[in-house]
Amino acid sequence: MSTEDQQDPDASRNWQLARARALTERHGEIVTEFFDIGQSRSIPWKRRPRAAELLGQLKDPDRGFEAVVIGEPQRAFYGNQYGLTFPVFAHYGVQLWVPEVGGPIDPESEAHDLVMSVFGGMSKGERTRIKIRVRAAMSAQA
Repeated sequence: MSTEDQQDPDASRNWQLARARALTERHGEIVTEFFDIGQSRSIPWKRRPRAAELLGQLKDPDRGFEAVVIGEPQRAFYGNQYGLTFPVFAHYGVQLWVPEVGGPIDPESEAHDLVMSVFGGMSKGERTRIKIRVRAAMSAQA
């Protein structure tokens, strides 16, 4: 959750958690959360404190979870971040669940790769549009 869109952190967390729960309610329970506040989506996962913590826990066979569900791919992945991050999940045998896919990402599916790459591109475009609007508004106010 970045501060660029001026969204309330609690509201952002709540709607993303609601989407994650709706996707997983018949399959298991959410046992922990990794929610970065004030971190731009353009920052790589390794430099986002909670995302980096999640990546670190993937390596631990006693991590206490077998899958990760995200509330919205545009919030989690920017540009090519999915292509850089998902192989780590696959390597450690941790599923990645995404509402827009309706469940877990299939590591062998070209369609899933394409869909997630599109969301990364959409995220980058959305951030660029927000930046342009904010700068234009600031210029107009000055």
